[in-house]
Amino acid sequence: MVPGYPFPPVGMRLPAEDDGYLAEVPAFQEQREVLKSVATSLKRESIPFALAGGYAVWARGGPESDHDVDFIIRPDDADAARKTLLRDGHDPVDSNEDWLDKVGLHGIVVDVIHRLPIGEVSDELLGRCDQLSVDSVRMLVMQPTDLLLCRLLALGENACDFAPLLGWSRSLREQIDWTTVRRETAGNPFARAFLGLLADLEVVVP
Repeated sequence: MVPGYPFPPVGMRLPAEDDGYLAEVPAFQEQREVLKSVATSLKRESIPFALAGGYAVWARGGPESDHDVDFIIRPDDADAARKTLLRDGHDPVDSNEDWLDKVGLHGIVVDVIHRLPIGEVSDELLGRCDQLSVDSVRMLVMQPTDLLLCRLLALGENACDFAPLLGWSRSLREQIDWTTVRRETAGNPFARAFLGLLADLEVVVP
């Protein structure tokens, strides 16, 4: 995974040494079942969380994610969340990053993230999320503007794949606060280049 890049690029595959986890993309329904398992466990223990990454985009009408599952929690809840998920049958997966924990189930990796490019997960961030039904389970889902900001602020010389971002932007463009996106990414030349591309493609108004 690219350092500081909380949502792996679409199509990224796990190396073979990652505790033996599958190197090939699992079936969508298997990923959804693992997603629901994590959400159910966290809800049962009243640990605040929200769905993030590609599946949050999917829950809001975007393309279905074809890599791992992402959730966000507050840093203070990280230990409790990990213990809960391990107790409920998820497997530990090693991570060298200090901004997330990883667990796995049936070969599917779940990232439980507590620090994003927009800052630490907070009550304020969770408060902006919407309660949605995700494959029949009610849960908080990150706002499209926050989702896009996280991806754009993570862009750099070693992480500059516009393809998934283009799909996200096309499918969620009416739900995104583009004024906020432009303001918050003004200092990132890669984000500015992507926003220029969106304008050239008439995905958004310049």
